[in-house]
Amino acid sequence: MEDFENIYDKIKELFGDYPNRLTILEEQIDISLQMEYFEISREVKKNLDKEAIMNNSEKLFDPDYPLASKKELLPMLASIEKVEAYRIIERFLKDPPPELRNWAVLALQESKMLIESRLLDENKVFISTGLGGKGNKLRYFVVIIGKNITEFSELQKKIIKNELEMTLKKYNSRIEEMNFLCSFATLLTIVPMNVTIKQVFREAINECNQFGNFLAENFIITNVKVLNYNEIREFIKKQNQLNK
Repeated sequence: MEDFENIYDKIKELFGDYPNRLTILEEQIDISLQMEYFEISREVKKNLDKEAIMNNSEKLFDPDYPLASKKELLPMLASIEKVEAYRIIERFLKDPPPELRNWAVLALQESKMLIESRLLDENKVFISTGLGGKGNKLRYFVVIIGKNITEFSELQKKIIKNELEMTLKKYNSRIEEMNFLCSFATLLTIVPMNVTIKQVFREAINECNQFGNFLAENFIITNVKVLNYNEIREFIKKQNQLNK
């Protein structure tokens, strides 16, 4: 949890609560794919022949053109400060090969930021996580853990749902999805960047525990990926070992 607090504090320190030049990636895209994209993007910017790239741009729509070459051509186009380049990526994204959809999303975002930075004469700041976000809010995957129980009762599920919804609403946040897995409640949530996220869920858990003290005070939160049941169990096991 402390890592999230530190990241939040750094963002506030550098950019303030809602800087106009801050852009959050909305799509849920695997972090490793994002890293691969931006690494290739850095490489293709070296010795960039903008005219040749624009002349070759229609190859994106050639079904016989290799996917590997398209993966290089997309960030090349995204590196050109022209609306025409943006429109080509946008057109490609309307019906891309499934393997390149997220790649094209990243290229379109990069192209948009580059053009906006040029037109507004200010550098845009791009924040991307594995789970994405909306507007000035980030998406998180959260696991609430039952205490000394093997499965939540229907009443406990209702309490968790109601109290979490009410607490999140107070912080201009909301639940996108909630599931119960034995003694876990998992959530996808959207939370503003200017909200201290630990405070939100501690408060919600405290409210739930007014009705029987059935939740652990600790919880799991990540903005990298949605964890499956086995990953949750493994994470809790490791944490318990560290706390011994």
